[in-house]
Amino acid sequence: MKTITITDLIKYKNEQKKFATLTAYDASFAKLFVDAGIEVLLVGDSLGMTLQGLSSTLPVKIDDIAYHTRCVKMGAPNCFLLSDMPFMSYATPIDAYQNAAKLMQAGANMVKLEGGSWLTETVQGLTQRSVPVCAHLGLTPQSVNVLGGYKVQGREDAVAKQLLSDAIELQNAGAQLLVLECVPTDLAKQITNHVAIPVIGIGAGPHTDGQILVMHDALGITAGKVPKFAKNFLAQTGDIRTAIKTYIEEVENQTYPAVEHSFN
Repeated sequence: MKTITITDLIKYKNEQKKFATLTAYDASFAKLFVDAGIEVLLVGDSLGMTLQGLSSTLPVKIDDIAYHTRCVKMGAPNCFLLSDMPFMSYATPIDAYQNAAKLMQAGANMVKLEGGSWLTETVQGLTQRSVPVCAHLGLTPQSVNVLGGYKVQGREDAVAKQLLSDAIELQNAGAQLLVLECVPTDLAKQITNHVAIPVIGIGAGPHTDGQILVMHDALGITAGKVPKFAKNFLAQTGDIRTAIKTYIEEVENQTYPAVEHSFN
């Protein structure tokens, strides 16, 4: 696989070519995923629940993300690798600069931050310091205690308008990629059409530029409650490699996510 960059993802958006992404946490799965055709991987703070058995992402540390970033990069050196900035690792711009440096040095191509317009200064500062940024809006799991649980965001007009405004503001601050999680399909479509940067959805309907799933959800090995937006691709194929190829195909031809995986 050729080396994938943000330029490729922008090209996909401009050509209206949908792309599939997955979380990964180790070299073996990372290699398997890219060999199957995945070009973008995320070392998510979801590892707190999927790997560490925690009840939320909040206890995950920057060193946890850095360790798994190094592992994934070893298995998939040519993929475009996103790494999550965990809870309170970017509470101030200085914190963000120092912690983002750890992830970039571990092999990340871009760091992902959860939050809206309050992150503008941080995004500007990171971009000026040669750290590419992916913004994350909608359901932001690190804010679960403020949001009162894992709930769909943007159903109310005021919240929807704020999410659109935040997306534009973060793009203007330098964010080059956007993740939308658990927002109504129509709102996700509106935001995707309003910004020039690629938008990756999870529980955001079929109209975003790309889709992302936690690998455990895509392979049907999630412990506990399975999210509405998840689909077990392994169940319908019986083989991990075929499951990932099927996921990619269904994203590209827009049969996944279907209505039953989306929110109104």
